[in-house]
Amino acid sequence: MEPIEMQEFSKHMKEGGEESLTSISLAISILAVLVAMVTVLGHRSHTEAVLFQARASDQWNEYQAKKIRQENLMVVVDQMTLSPTLDAKASAAKLTEYKAHIAKWTAELSEEQDKAHEFEREGRHEEEMASHFDLGEALLQISVVLSSITLFTRRRSYFIGGVSLGVVGLIVAASAWTVH
Repeated sequence: MEPIEMQEFSKHMKEGGEESLTSISLAISILAVLVAMVTVLGHRSHTEAVLFQARASDQWNEYQAKKIRQENLMVVVDQMTLSPTLDAKASAAKLTEYKAHIAKWTAELSEEQDKAHEFEREGRHEEEMASHFDLGEALLQISVVLSSITLFTRRRSYFIGGVSLGVVGLIVAASAWTVH
């Protein structure tokens, strides 16, 4: 191309609004990157929620196992106190040992329960965060589509609406970190 032809081509591009379409395309690309970032954050929150739910389930299983052992040992203690014995000293020693186990498990059961409740709370918190990320992601995706319509119609109103919706999507996604 000759220098004069290049200048004319540049002039035609500017007149046709191609320069502004370049900035619109760049903005759409940025919105797409933001969609990807919010999507990853949402997926991570969902994964964390599932992990906390699994930890809570494991904790409840441990609680239940200790509770069953405690109940079984309490039945043994009841049977030992009701049954006649040949060696009272040995029976009393075993009863003392079993009652100590029961007391220990009673204290541990409370701790197990508290841990399980904490894991459940953390899981709910992560799910709430994930909900914010999901809504933010949806709004950002819509903003990309809405902004892309500008490339076909050449109407700035679609771009302004898309960017505005993108800002709302970012705010919604960022609000995930304010969830308590």
